[in-house]
Amino acid sequence: MSYCLSYEQVDDIFLQLRKSYKIYAPKRFPKKGRYSDTDLVRYDEIKSVSEIELEHRGDYSPKEVIYPINQTLFYFTEDEYRESKVHNKGIIIFARPCDINGIKRLDKIFLENGGHEDVYYKRLREKVKFVLLECGGGWESCFCCSMGANKTDDYQLAMRFNKEADKILVEVKDESFENLFNIGKTCEFTPEFVTENKTTVTIPDITPELVPEIYKLSMWDEYNSRCVGCGACNAVCITCSCFNTTDTTYTQNSKIGERRRTWTGCLNDKFTTVAGGHAFRDKIGDRMRFKALHKLYDYKQRFKTDGHMCVGCGRCDDVCPQYIAFSHTIKKLHDAAEQLKDQLIKVKSF
Repeated sequence: MSYCLSYEQVDDIFLQLRKSYKIYAPKRFPKKGRYSDTDLVRYDEIKSVSEIELEHRGDYSPKEVIYPINQTLFYFTEDEYRESKVHNKGIIIFARPCDINGIKRLDKIFLENGGHEDVYYKRLREKVKFVLLECGGGWESCFCCSMGANKTDDYQLAMRFNKEADKILVEVKDESFENLFNIGKTCEFTPEFVTENKTTVTIPDITPELVPEIYKLSMWDEYNSRCVGCGACNAVCITCSCFNTTDTTYTQNSKIGERRRTWTGCLNDKFTTVAGGHAFRDKIGDRMRFKALHKLYDYKQRFKTDGHMCVGCGRCDDVCPQYIAFSHTIKKLHDAAEQLKDQLIKVKSF
């Protein structure tokens, strides 16, 4: 069912929902942006519908709601350990289609990878209900249509906002919310999805026999000088999932403390450094190659899915201080892969 409600009515519903849920949405933080006098849009807990930022896509993804940047896993003493606890409320996340699809990718990594579920991810993920946000015309760097992540039916509510008319259209798919939203007038409302982006890419068709040749491509060398390895692209990406695990002790005898995991990423320096100082991907170009193949080949091969790991949200393009566009990397990799195919065909024909 779909309903038409006023902003005040939805705020009253929020008041009821907040008794049982934490509500998260993209929120604007004035003067907190990367540059002087710029704003930051980031996911945060909200109390009113007026706090939702609708004109600008979040600079960061909503993944930190269920996969915190810095997360205590358990506490320990010399005799025992105790797992950390989480709040007892449900979680409502206002999210756009690409982000909902991105979290589905995270589900694969944390819940299906290697046959073991990550309990720390699962206990928050099970609490989540999505409210679908429409994207309108999308944004300059988005290429979700090319990645097939522009649509989803995995949501419990959908909303369309018209502040001038003081109207919010709400589609209710989850019956548990019906008794809250049915105070509004029934109406016809079906969410609309973006069907065309300003940025488009052609996904490279990478086969196992091409991978060794892709490793040798000279295109990766340019990133040794262009990329500074800051890892900003990893931090804003909805599907990046890597972390470091460290023990923090409270006493000098190191027998009382906590174990934490903290986000890191494949572009960061020393990400692959092991005992003895050896690094498996010491050059930044090698790290970029790993990232590209993970997003466009490895994930799909491992989980046998239709979609790739990258959902085309474009955040990495926006945040890069060196103006490296991953969408351009995809295009270049596609062209290189096509050339490699032609070369292999010629070799086989002889």
